[in-house]
Amino acid sequence: MGRGKIEIKRIENANNRVVTFSKRRNGLLKKAKEITVLCDAKVALIIFASNGKMADYCCPSMDLGAMLDQYQKLSGKKLWDAKHENLNNEIDRIKKENDSLQLELRHLKGEDIQSLNLKNLMAVEQAIEHGLDKVRDYQIEFLVTKRRNEKMIEEENRQLHFQLQQQEMAIASNARGMMMREHHDGQFGYRVQPIQPNLQEKIMSLVID
Repeated sequence: MGRGKIEIKRIENANNRVVTFSKRRNGLLKKAKEITVLCDAKVALIIFASNGKMADYCCPSMDLGAMLDQYQKLSGKKLWDAKHENLNNEIDRIKKENDSLQLELRHLKGEDIQSLNLKNLMAVEQAIEHGLDKVRDYQIEFLVTKRRNEKMIEEENRQLHFQLQQQEMAIASNARGMMMREHHDGQFGYRVQPIQPNLQEKIMSLVID
């Protein structure tokens, strides 16, 4: 008994719609891979589900970007606006500039110089000498700054040492002065004794009388 034909319209039941999408998506991907292998065709397939999830396939012999460019040329339809084209050109320019800088860096390291002619070799030599001059200048500047900082630190240490000596001398002088005063007061009887409470009361009564 054969299967009946299904009417091609939106499936209202959400669960049935998800199941059908999953089965038919897998079938499309399988067919795309088969036609690529069997017929040596260049195939690209992009599927977006209703929830935004994407499934895609692109044949191994060509990437998706190249395939889209070929589609644009053959169909005459513009897939990229001027803004995207300018951005793509800028990316290509930056890549080329980066490649050129990487090659120049290898030359400065002494790598891949076999293909250089005499003029280019002289330019590399001049660039290396200029770099060495800058390194030497910075080295001299670094040493001068280091020595200046060392002198400043030494001078600061001398000042701190001198201040410490002055403080120690002042403390010692004060201590000697206190000892001499105590000795002098004890020798000549200048030590003042506190007035006893009974004696203080007697003095007050005499003053009142």
